[in-house]
Amino acid sequence: MAYLESRKNLAGSAGGLAGLVLTFTGVAGAYWPVVVAGLYGAGALIAPPERPDPPDFPDPSAQLAEVRADFERLEAYLSGVDLPDAAAGRLGELTGLLSALLDPDWAPEILARDPEAVHALSRAVRQDVPEAVDTFVRTRWWARLAPGQEPPERHLEHQLDLLGAEALRLVESVGEEERQRQRTLSQYLKDRSE
Repeated sequence: MAYLESRKNLAGSAGGLAGLVLTFTGVAGAYWPVVVAGLYGAGALIAPPERPDPPDFPDPSAQLAEVRADFERLEAYLSGVDLPDAAAGRLGELTGLLSALLDPDWAPEILARDPEAVHALSRAVRQDVPEAVDTFVRTRWWARLAPGQEPPERHLEHQLDLLGAEALRLVESVGEEERQRQRTLSQYLKDRSE
């Protein structure tokens, strides 16, 4: 059935119809079956090959929805982890930034235009934050067995500071894009009024 709708069959059928026209006008003569078959074959051979459909990857909006769902699971995990006050404060600031970026009413169309931002959010939610917290929890247990080591809280706070700075850069990038859109619209309206 797929061949019947293919480009090769359609081009061959057009060639075969041309052969029938030649037959009915008397040009093909007694060799009309060979002419019709030959024109069908020629049409099928010169037709462009079928192109496979490109893969259907999810668009950034769908990816953002998945990251939002993962962020909810991350928040549930983080609510059950006992952290020192300083680290808990830094983690609260970071999750607040991530929550604002993932807010469906605030920036979905802006982020959907920037696959790098979607990737950065996905990496932060799915890998960086859970790994930093989980590593702290496991290292804290070992630090209790061997006191005198560098406290794992210090590493966690440093990691959260770095992740927070990365999230702030992402917020600034998204904000700059919106400011640029506003400047462009102002310039367009100014040019239009002149």
